[in-house]
Amino acid sequence: MDTHNTGARSRVETRSAGDVRIVVMAGEFDMDNVADLRTAMDPAVPGVARFVLDVTGVTFVDSTALSILLQPALDRPVVLAGTVPSRLARLLELTGAEQAFATAPSVAEGMVVVVPPRKG
Repeated sequence: MDTHNTGARSRVETRSAGDVRIVVMAGEFDMDNVADLRTAMDPAVPGVARFVLDVTGVTFVDSTALSILLQPALDRPVVLAGTVPSRLARLLELTGAEQAFATAPSVAEGMVVVVPPRKG
């Protein structure tokens, strides 16, 4: 597992399980501290068929971080695992971005949940 502290405000951990990349996010993510998140969510990384994001520890996400989360969702499943914090849920609702993500109650379930193909 790779752990990156992007300052005192946030943390990103990544690990792989087969072709699934698991990203654990905690803290605040804004334009000043998204470098590690951008690396973790790189849509060009080879061999990743699905991203599973443990977002239970997220306290804030701005539009820059949301854009990073959306990038891989253009061509593969991105699953939000665990309870989505209310602030993040509200941002997803306001922007309509909740449609880009599947959800699962846990990381383990996020790895296997059936995600329907996205429509055009």
